[in-house]
Amino acid sequence: MNLKQLSQMLGLSQTTVSRALNGYPEVNRETRERVLKAVRETGYRPNKAAQRLATGKAGSIGLVMPTSPGTSSDVHFSEFLTGLGEEALRHDFHFVLTPADPNDEVGALRRLAASGNVDALFVNYMRGHDPRLEMLKTLSMPFLVHGRSIGSEPDYPFLDLDNEAAFYDATKLLLQLGHRRFALLNGPIYLDFAIRRKNGVDAALAERGLALDEACTSHTPMTDEQGLLVMERILQMEKDKRPTAVLCSSTVLALGAVRAINQAKLRLGEDISMIAHDDVLTLLKPENFTVPLTTTRSSLRAAGVRIAERLIGEIKHTETYPAQELWKAELIVRASTGVAPA
Repeated sequence: MNLKQLSQMLGLSQTTVSRALNGYPEVNRETRERVLKAVRETGYRPNKAAQRLATGKAGSIGLVMPTSPGTSSDVHFSEFLTGLGEEALRHDFHFVLTPADPNDEVGALRRLAASGNVDALFVNYMRGHDPRLEMLKTLSMPFLVHGRSIGSEPDYPFLDLDNEAAFYDATKLLLQLGHRRFALLNGPIYLDFAIRRKNGVDAALAERGLALDEACTSHTPMTDEQGLLVMERILQMEKDKRPTAVLCSSTVLALGAVRAINQAKLRLGEDISMIAHDDVLTLLKPENFTVPLTTTRSSLRAAGVRIAERLIGEIKHTETYPAQELWKAELIVRASTGVAPA
């Protein structure tokens, strides 16, 4: 079916149908929904080239993926992209994914914006004083940041989790259970979320006159292998110096850490307590651990959906959204947290 046939079937002009499909605000809601219903029922697909000529829009969101030899895939990013893809599909939008050298992300973003192949950009894996922000603010193109950049002027659109509050609350819970010796298995220290999570732990401990031991603090890629290796090293400490409480920046790290705890014949939730951050990964559910994990919870997939929703709404001028959103994590208590051992 082509546009002419769809228009005849609906008894509308081709211009009205085209404007309804492209989100023009002068088309009323009832007409737009009627057109979209017919599109679903008939399987009509607009000609992308013609649509681009008519609207000046590419119907695409652009992102740059830094990659280099030895770079491993990231299950967290995959979960986020799934959410982004779900919402993009609802609006017949595409991704333009550009691989780039990690040292040339600014240049890659600038070239992608200038290519004419995308209508908006989004960036993630934010760093402190992130150099991408200043360049993005010079573009005449919508962009959205997943995360924030500590040390940068907060004058850019973002969606972020309140990582500092999440790990502050998690640490407070462990303190209330009597724990005094802590370990933190964190993501890479140059990433904003990892900085803020450590700040949250430090703030809660400081209120009790305590501090993280550097020997019990790690900043690594968030893999189960790293969780295992770091936890094995920590558990080799003398018993009276060994942490009784562990905070993990991901359930993936926690997976390896729990394996090390089990191998050491320690009981999770009794000899040692653990709280992990749960990104609601499809294949790794904290409630399914042998000892269900206490977690701070916030869905990466939901964040992907929201970012696509905001960018597409801005491109189509159909919705108004807050420029900055800071989500709160949910603290879910399960069996992996218990009273500190005597």
